[in-house]
Amino acid sequence: MKKIVWTAAPEDQDYSGALSYLSLLCDPTIAAKLVKKFESAVMINVKAKDVIRAAGLSLLGKDNFHVNRDLKKIESGTPLSPILLVRGNGSKAIPLVIADGYHRTCAIYVHDEDSDIKARVIDWS
Repeated sequence: MKKIVWTAAPEDQDYSGALSYLSLLCDPTIAAKLVKKFESAVMINVKAKDVIRAAGLSLLGKDNFHVNRDLKKIESGTPLSPILLVRGNGSKAIPLVIADGYHRTCAIYVHDEDSDIKARVIDWS
């Protein structure tokens, strides 16, 4: 099984992608504050299978263009950018939010669901 290589930090486009997505879930001003929090969030490792489950999302397969592209990056040893997560709240039935990195998460799951994913995680508050 090919080892997944990671960049040291998310790319600029990941932050803009997170802002675009989070602006659909909350006020754009709040979304901007959340995205700013990602810059100082600590990098952690999470399992691909746990991210998909906690987010309550369907898994995209290798036939998806973006998932396939990320699978090719894994196979070639091209570093992937860490994903950006907003922690859910189990007591309020609020799922984890993948602010950026859904396709990468799916590609890693398809590659090996037990693989660790580098992620920055923040809270809503």
